[in-house]
Amino acid sequence: MIVKIYPENPNEKQVAQVVSVLQQGGVIIYPTDSVYAFGCSIRSARALERIKQIKGKKETELAVVCDDLSHIADYARVDNPTFKLLKRNLPAPFTFVLKASSKVPDKVLERRKNIGVRIPSNPIARAIVAALGCPMLTSSVKDDDQVVEYTTDPELIHERYGSLVDLVVDGGYGDNRPTTLVDLTGDEPEILREGKGELKW
Repeated sequence: MIVKIYPENPNEKQVAQVVSVLQQGGVIIYPTDSVYAFGCSIRSARALERIKQIKGKKETELAVVCDDLSHIADYARVDNPTFKLLKRNLPAPFTFVLKASSKVPDKVLERRKNIGVRIPSNPIARAIVAALGCPMLTSSVKDDDQVVEYTTDPELIHERYGSLVDLVVDGGYGDNRPTTLVDLTGDEPEILREGKGELKW
């Protein structure tokens, strides 16, 4: 199933349709401010396992997608300097690595102590998470070693993955550049991957 949602003003009825799939333990593909991504509710262990199977990796690093800063502190440890840095830079195409809180399910962490967190600037992604009422777990459709057309075109993404996921959100053409990955677990922020976002220090 493919659902068209316009980013300028995401339609509530269509967003609710996507949220219903997530609440029933479904897996979606949705647009972000960088590449298209797999998404599922953080509350669904079954959907999490499905994303891992689709990606074909035993260890799949997933990020937590929130719709605003207040939810990040529920799932990651955030001190004052970190909060200020996040506030300066979000929403935007960043994945910030933080120390995970006890609210992050063990199956997500896979013995790791850190978690990536995101607040995309894409209005569709934020509308879905806001309506869901809890964060999504996410992993990009495009792997770092892939540069292929189907990862930016929602119609081609649907052709490739439509039988493996419950719903593809068509939010227009995506980007081929990943998020900028920033580690905030040390004494100083460290950029682990240069991507689309430019960090405001």
